[in-house]
Amino acid sequence: MGLWGWTMMIAFWVLVILLVVWAARSSTKSAPPRDEGALRILEERLARGEIDTEEHRERRAVLEDRR
Repeated sequence: MGLWGWTMMIAFWVLVILLVVWAARSSTKSAPPRDEGALRILEERLARGEIDTEEHRERRAVLEDRR
């Protein structure tokens, strides 16, 4: 492999690494906002019966006041 081959191989691997870094960083940006995640968890806890409706209302009000 001559100089051209080595250059192309290095450029290829740099491109692969950049694509992996870009994909990892863009996936963290698509996470739901913190409050929406908290509301989802609250809904799930209500559905599983871990909390009653009164506690659900109180906690939901607290979360909505923080917005």
